[in-house]
Amino acid sequence: MNIIFFGPNGSGKGTQGAILKDKYNIAHIESGAIFRDNIKGGTELGKKAKAFIDKGDLVPDDITIPMILDRLKQDDCAKGWLLDGFPRNKVQAEKLDASLKEEKMKLDIVIEILLDRQIAKDRIMGRRLCEKDNNHPNNIFIDAIKPNGDVCRVCGGALSSRADDQDEGAIDKRHSIYYDAETGTLASAYVFRDIAANDTTINYFTLEGKNALPDVTAELISKL
Repeated sequence: MNIIFFGPNGSGKGTQGAILKDKYNIAHIESGAIFRDNIKGGTELGKKAKAFIDKGDLVPDDITIPMILDRLKQDDCAKGWLLDGFPRNKVQAEKLDASLKEEKMKLDIVIEILLDRQIAKDRIMGRRLCEKDNNHPNNIFIDAIKPNGDVCRVCGGALSSRADDQDEGAIDKRHSIYYDAETGTLASAYVFRDIAANDTTINYFTLEGKNALPDVTAELISKL
């Protein structure tokens, strides 16, 4: 089962991806980790990518996509993979589709989490971290996991927020890229939606992201 997963920051995509990884024993491939692994490992592609990154430039697609394809060919992807964080724009989606077909790598499922932009922003800014366990869910904008005042709803530990979660400018910038349905990440999702409309072997479906996490998970599993 080979999957591409789309969803804005704040949609819970990472959480759902981890659930799929454990349930179906597939590799959860995050694009950022591919760059880090190649650079750390000193691969030829990693060296080329680092040269662009060191200059503050975007890594070209003709470097990024071969990195991704190489990762998808590794042993832990034999039972399936879930690609998260790529493609980010329409051109990348078109190039990735062509490359997958050229390599005869089958894409089975494309998932898109639907979530209103303001709700996504509120969820990011509402996240609170427990001093005792960062995995304790606390969010001031989600009733089901709203903390008890200034303390963790699970254990009573003191709460804090990450600086980047409170950077509205950075959040808006990331979301502007994601919610751009003409050339951005949503546009890349729609490339695969249109492909799936003419290819019955690819299942493209959406999830309602505003629902509680267990409900999103239940909808996800029911559609697979």
